[in-house]
Amino acid sequence: MNEQATKTRDYRFVTGLALGSAVGAGLVMLLAPRAAAEVKERAVGSAKQLGDAVSGRYRDAKLRVTGAVDGLTRKGQMVRDGVLDTVVHGAQEVERGAQDVERYATGAKTQKAV
Repeated sequence: MNEQATKTRDYRFVTGLALGSAVGAGLVMLLAPRAAAEVKERAVGSAKQLGDAVSGRYRDAKLRVTGAVDGLTRKGQMVRDGVLDTVVHGAQEVERGAQDVERYATGAKTQKAV
């Protein structure tokens, strides 16, 4: 009888193991598509959040760079205009000086001729 009880226990163990495996496999097949869909949804959501964050930072950096470039452009134009004004003023002074020299030279010739 002891031998009979051992065989019955072995069959019960094997039967329980097979039944447990079948139930486990069924649960995996039932839940795997849901889990895969959830993982996919999370991955897509994370990628979208990352893309939005990167896009926002790019936009902010672009605005800062554009503002800096515009400021430098304005300052450069102001310097250019200042240099232009100085050159024009210098040219006018040179012209006046040349006219003074010409008058002086003309006056000197006139006095010699007299």
